[in-house]
Amino acid sequence: MLDINLLRNEPEKVKENIRKKFQDQKLPMVDEVIAFDKEYREAIQQADSLRNKRKTLSKQIGGLLGKGLKDEAEQVKAEVAAMADELAALENREEELKGEIRKRMLVIPNIIDDSVPIGKDDSENVEIQRYGEPVVPEWEIPYHVDIMERLNGIDLDAARETSGNGFYYLMGDIARLHSAILSYARDFMIDRGFTYVVPPFMIHGNVVTGVMSFAEMENMMYKIEGEDLYLIGTSEHSMIGKFIDSIIDEDKLPKTLTSYSPCFRKEVGAHGIEERGVYRIHQFEKQEMIVVCKPEESPMWFDRLWQNTVDFFRTLDIPVRTLECCSGDLADLKVKSLDVEAWSPRQKKYFEVGSCSNLGDAQARRLQIRVRAQDGSKYFAHTLNNTCVAPPRMLIAFLENNLKADGTVAIPEALRMYMGGKDHIG
Repeated sequence: MLDINLLRNEPEKVKENIRKKFQDQKLPMVDEVIAFDKEYREAIQQADSLRNKRKTLSKQIGGLLGKGLKDEAEQVKAEVAAMADELAALENREEELKGEIRKRMLVIPNIIDDSVPIGKDDSENVEIQRYGEPVVPEWEIPYHVDIMERLNGIDLDAARETSGNGFYYLMGDIARLHSAILSYARDFMIDRGFTYVVPPFMIHGNVVTGVMSFAEMENMMYKIEGEDLYLIGTSEHSMIGKFIDSIIDEDKLPKTLTSYSPCFRKEVGAHGIEERGVYRIHQFEKQEMIVVCKPEESPMWFDRLWQNTVDFFRTLDIPVRTLECCSGDLADLKVKSLDVEAWSPRQKKYFEVGSCSNLGDAQARRLQIRVRAQDGSKYFAHTLNNTCVAPPRMLIAFLENNLKADGTVAIPEALRMYMGGKDHIG
C-alpha cells in the first residue's frame, strides 16, 4: 500500500506506474482516492470545529444556570444536542470515506524499481545469467512421474481417490529424498546466518490482506469454514505476520529468518492441475527466506537472497538461470522480483523453481511494522522473501539432472548424510 502523500503530491507518478504495469483500468482510482481524501480531511476539520464549538457552548450552560437564566440555558442545550447529531453524521462519513480510500489503496500497485524491465507478462521477463552447463544426455529422460514410479516412489492414483488431482503420496527413497532436500536446505540457510523458524500454518484474514494482493488471495488461499483462518500458501505469510503492529529498534535489524512449512494453494487462474505430475499442485513443502531490514539495505539483501538459491541448486549439480521479472509480471505489492529457473534435460528448457521479491515498505505499511531510529523517529521497514527450495517441484529438476543411463539416480555428496550415506537410489 502506498503512502497517501504520494497520491496527494505526485498523482502522475502513481498513474505512470500503473501504466507500466499495464493496469489502465486502475487509473481512475487515483483520482477517486484524491477526491475521497479531500472530502475526508474536510470532514475531519468540520468535526474538530464542531467539537470545539460544542465544548464552548457546554461551558456556557453552567454559567447561564448559575445566573438563573434557565430558558437561555435550555436554548443552548438544544443547540448542543443538534450539534451532537451533526457530529455523529460527520464521524460516520469519516469512516465511510476512510473505507473507500483504503479499498482503492489496497489495489493500487506499489511503485516498481527503476531497474525493472517493462513488459506485459512473463513472456517478456529478461534472462540475467546462467550457472552451470545445461546438459542433454544421450539416453532418454522419462517424465518425472515415470521416474518416480519406477523407483516405487509415488502413488497418484491413491491420492486422487482420497483427495483429488493435485495431491500425491511420496514413498520409499523418493519420500526420503524429499525430506533430505528440505533438511539440507534448512542447514544450508542456518550456515548462512539465518535463524530457523517453524511458523503457524494458518493465519487470520487481516494478516492475509497485509501480506498479499486481493487477486493473489482469491487465487491462492484456502479459508477455514466458519473461522477467521486461512491455510498459508507460503511461510512468508505467517513469517511477515509475526511482526504485525510491532516497533523494532533499528539496532535489532536486519531480521534474517529461514522457515519451513507446508504450503496450500487453490491455483485458481493457473494453467490447471495435472492429473499426472507434481509441478503444479495443491499441497507442497518449502524452505523459505525472510528478511526485515532498513530501506537502504533492501537492494543488497535482494541480491544476497536470490544468490543463496543459486548456490543451493549448484551444490546439487543442477544448472540454473536467473530471470528479471518484467513490470506486468510483478504482483501489486512487489518493487522488484527475480525468478530462479532450473534446467530440465527432458524438456530442454528451464522452469521456475523459486522466486525472490523485494516488497519495499508495502507489507510493513499494511501490517504497521515500524522501525525506531536512534533519534526516536519511526519509519516503515522493508520486507523481502525468497524460496530456497520447494519440493516436490524441485524433485523434477533433481531427478532429471541426476538420472543415469541405468535408471539409477545419483545422490550428490551434499545430500548423502541426509540419505543414510547412499550415493544413489534405484
